[in-house]
Amino acid sequence: MDDNRRLPIVYVRGFAGGTRGIDKAVDDPFYGFNEGSVHVRVGAHNQPLFHQFESPLLRLLREEGYELLVKGDQAAYLAQHAEIPANTIWIHRFYDRSATTWGGSPQEYRLENAAVDLLDLVDRLREKTGAPAVHLVAHSMGGLICRCLLQKVLPDRGRAAADCVAKFFTYGTPHGGITFDLGGGLLERIRDKVGIQGADIFGPRRMYEFLTPQAETDPDGPPDGWDARPMPQGPGALPLERVFCLVGTNPTDYDVALGLSSAAVGPHSDGLVQIERAYVPGAQRAYVHRSHSGRYGMVNSEEGYQNLRRFLFGDTRVEASLVGHRLSGDDDLVWQAETRLSVRGLPVPMHERNAAQWSPIQLDPPPDGQEASVPLATTFLNSGLRAAEGEPMRFVLDLRLISLRETGGILNLFDHLEQSADFADTLVIDVGTPEGDPEVEGIRAAWNSEIEGAIRDHSAAATPRADEDPAPGRWVAHIPLPAIAASLVGPDARIRLVATPWT
Repeated sequence: MDDNRRLPIVYVRGFAGGTRGIDKAVDDPFYGFNEGSVHVRVGAHNQPLFHQFESPLLRLLREEGYELLVKGDQAAYLAQHAEIPANTIWIHRFYDRSATTWGGSPQEYRLENAAVDLLDLVDRLREKTGAPAVHLVAHSMGGLICRCLLQKVLPDRGRAAADCVAKFFTYGTPHGGITFDLGGGLLERIRDKVGIQGADIFGPRRMYEFLTPQAETDPDGPPDGWDARPMPQGPGALPLERVFCLVGTNPTDYDVALGLSSAAVGPHSDGLVQIERAYVPGAQRAYVHRSHSGRYGMVNSEEGYQNLRRFLFGDTRVEASLVGHRLSGDDDLVWQAETRLSVRGLPVPMHERNAAQWSPIQLDPPPDGQEASVPLATTFLNSGLRAAEGEPMRFVLDLRLISLRETGGILNLFDHLEQSADFADTLVIDVGTPEGDPEVEGIRAAWNSEIEGAIRDHSAAATPRADEDPAPGRWVAHIPLPAIAASLVGPDARIRLVATPWT
């Protein structure tokens, strides 16, 4: 284990609501990062299945060599020690000062204050560990606290976010705020006007205040059409490639307020945050069939942990895109792609987007004169987690292409076959790392329809695909779709795989 590359991890929890919720939150020494689960939603026989996930905290300690050093009081420990190891986990306990359980006079919670306190913690960790930066890991509102730090607090102090934070991972953060399917906007206006239990922080006016540097803030509030999701780029900003957003697609199992929350935000959500508002445009992201929290929540899930682990500590990034396809030009024909990405050795998929989970990929015609190109999935791999030394890292990408015929916005059922794909196949991909065995370097890939026998027993190809990019340490390969798909998507349709080092 190379602890020198293990930067401090700071966990920032989500929204607790009013005083009662805050008091409950502060009773947990790890603010929920220690919560595990024993449920997988669907097992082999379409029933809930037992699967013990110990918690992201315990798994990072056990599998990535992290330590917990706090003995009684995190702030006191930091004050009493001039030097501490970098491979440590810390909890940003921003709610403590607003709890009534300590006696005294609790302070009103304000997100900007939590972001300022987070900067203080980050600075102390950098000073005492000697680490150049920290990793921020956040759930829900915690991601907005982190973004306030990155987009407002640091710029207001003339400091560069990229100098303080190495990577930023969010679980179910409402990057675009929270809106409701019910009420025609009335519920949002009441929330933002009254600020019930501080929930106005999920509305555009408050988000504009805590995400915009002082020098750029308009006293009249956000301009028309302002979108809270983008993280501005420029000198000193945290690059978008260093941001990962985990998006939940399961609203059914969000057991808050007797299901009223999921009913209000609609099915196209994790039960609290709508899918399209749960990510930063241009950032890395993965979709998992998990709820915002609860026994099927994202933070306490194997899917969430495996994405987190590989994003923080992986050494190879692989992006898969569908390119060069030509779909039917019928005006009433709508095309969608469904994908599922699985990594060898894991009991859960790393990423899945499909219509049943309200997250298919829309295939729109490209602008005139441009080749069609649609991102399908991005994943991070870790050569240290291979099944055996010298073996390539294997993952598979399931791809389904579906056409839907609509007339006047209504689905034409006369020629419709529900959930039937026009094309379906699985691409088996083996990736070797630049530092690995020369025999396994590069990209190997083959379609399952062209493989005899079980995928697990097959080497995806005898030799690596030709590298189409001369840049060192970067592989680009195009995998044509099976010939049987040519009449559907054209003879030039292919999967573009781009593998690059990830540190």
